[in-house]
Amino acid sequence: MTATEPTGDRRLPAHGVRWVIALFVFVLVAGTAGYVVIEGWSAWDAFYMTVITITTVGYREVHPLSRAGEAFTTALVIVGVGAALYTFSFFAAVVLEGGLRRRFEAWRRGRMIDKLTDHFILCGYGRIGSIIAEEFRKEGVPFIVIEHDSGRLQAALQQGYLAVEADASREEVLRRVGIDRARGLIAALGTDAENVYAVLTARGLRPDLMILARADSEDSGRKLLRAGASRVVSPYQIGAVQMAQTALRPAVVDFVQLATSSENLELAMEQVRIGEDAALANRSILDANLRQRFGVIVVGIQRKSGRMEFNPPADAVMGPGDELVVLGRPENLRALEVAAGQA
Repeated sequence: MTATEPTGDRRLPAHGVRWVIALFVFVLVAGTAGYVVIEGWSAWDAFYMTVITITTVGYREVHPLSRAGEAFTTALVIVGVGAALYTFSFFAAVVLEGGLRRRFEAWRRGRMIDKLTDHFILCGYGRIGSIIAEEFRKEGVPFIVIEHDSGRLQAALQQGYLAVEADASREEVLRRVGIDRARGLIAALGTDAENVYAVLTARGLRPDLMILARADSEDSGRKLLRAGASRVVSPYQIGAVQMAQTALRPAVVDFVQLATSSENLELAMEQVRIGEDAALANRSILDANLRQRFGVIVVGIQRKSGRMEFNPPADAVMGPGDELVVLGRPENLRALEVAAGQA
């Protein structure tokens, strides 16, 4: 896996494991070959004698030993018992320190990443990233977190999120987390420079990917757009605008929050994309009878070109690729999504 493990998560190096196994196998082979050559025993008798010797089991000798055989056995006890004890203690440490558990968890995470599809890649698990992850969890949207800070990574893992410790601006990392199968990428790293690099890399790998980036300033927002971001969001600007709107129009803000909250079970606002072969494609709102069939209100239509039509008239035609902004009950919205060709 390209991503590294957290700094605090100690892992036994692979070359150390191979060295211990090689040492133990060497002792077994050397002991077996020694008895075959010195005593003329069969390979099985020689192997059996080597095993009971280095493990100090204490069974009787397979065959009577010559003086040379006794000398060889003495050397085998001195060298082989030490090697066997070292090997057993090494693997006991792996088990006791959780090495096997960590390796299994790393393997399981790798399998889960391989199965991800139509997911979001969340780059950064700071104050903004953690809120985004929580919203995705509430909505049941698959996602994976990329975080280079081990402390923040541990916080994401403790929440039960799928996460890797890595640099989000590296191509091999984005490929490993399935950017070719992703629904979108969100660059919510700590600095604008980090977000620019992540956006540049992601856009180079997926020209058609929806990329949302965080920006701390207007100038950074322009740079992120030039780097390839589909949209740029400034948390400070949005927060300031919402505070002003709450002061001026509290009822409107409360309604929007109610309609867009994932915890609201009575009313929801959603965007529904019209599929190419959907039953609603190339039909007007009146002809499709959306209000009576699905009990939803069409607030707006974002055309495939990107132009937004607010409060569209009844004769407005819904073309393939258009996005309907609708208001209604969650179960009605799901029925509309099916009719629009969404899974």
